[in-house]
Amino acid sequence: MLKTKRICLWSGPRNISTALMYSFAQRQDTTVFDEPLYAHYLANTDASEYHPGADEVLASQENDGQKVVDEIFLGDYDTPIVFIKNMTHHLVNLDWSFMEETTNIILTRPPKDMLPSYAKQVKNPTMQDVGYEKHLEVAKYLKAVGKKPLIVDAKDILQYPQSRLRELCGTLGIPFDEGMLKWPAGPRKEDGVWAKYWYHNVHRSTGFRAYKSKNDPFPEELEDLLERSQEAYDKLMKMAGD
Repeated sequence: MLKTKRICLWSGPRNISTALMYSFAQRQDTTVFDEPLYAHYLANTDASEYHPGADEVLASQENDGQKVVDEIFLGDYDTPIVFIKNMTHHLVNLDWSFMEETTNIILTRPPKDMLPSYAKQVKNPTMQDVGYEKHLEVAKYLKAVGKKPLIVDAKDILQYPQSRLRELCGTLGIPFDEGMLKWPAGPRKEDGVWAKYWYHNVHRSTGFRAYKSKNDPFPEELEDLLERSQEAYDKLMKMAGD
């Protein structure tokens, strides 16, 4: 039995996952990691052809996902908690059974809010990039092996950060820490080398920013992806309520 509480956040992009990592990094009892499977994902898909800074990512991390699992997800730690921020779609060409040894959170966000934001970074995104169907696949897998994940909507955290974080910590079986609500502006030492491409907003923040609904016209070229993403998102949120 592994003594360390291993919390895996399985998110999609542009879902406040970095802010949540920064939140957990304020805890003295927690070690955090930033997307340790990113290089593995790039090495096993064509995403390396269009992700900003892909060569830097591949050079900065272990490219063999199984080695990452053994060393980071299942390794030994001096702190009682380890929080590992991940993108769900990074789970390619891997044995998922290690997730039976971790506490798993799936972080999602309404696709109508997320897709236009992501498309500013990666042109013409696909389902492989945004991960909504992968969220659902992972949730079904975890439920099937008796490790039903916590399903969290980023919108809820932004609207009610203190109460939702308190609830989350209670469900995780760890004490809530008021320090999780604030952090210093700027980068963290745990940031991946991709931070300069993706983390501009969180580096300017000192806490969870209030939720604001999107009023801009939705990009027509993303309509088909929105339809598929919304279908997967709705099924995932139904699982959260079951």
